[in-house]
Amino acid sequence: MTLSVTLGLIAAFLAVAVFAGWRGAQPPNPLKGVRMAPYRLIMVTAAAAVLILLVHLVNLLGVKTGR
Repeated sequence: MTLSVTLGLIAAFLAVAVFAGWRGAQPPNPLKGVRMAPYRLIMVTAAAAVLILLVHLVNLLGVKTGR
């Protein structure tokens, strides 16, 4: 992946993680029904993707992070 694609994906996954964290922190509203989306799982998955992409970004910038 190129640098611009990596930065775009980092921004997208970060936005998803922030939104899912905000929605997951809202108190449940029994009048509207149950939540069908597991917002906390979505938040953790998006945050893990951001971390992986940050390592990829560091590798693109020339730092060796592996063997």
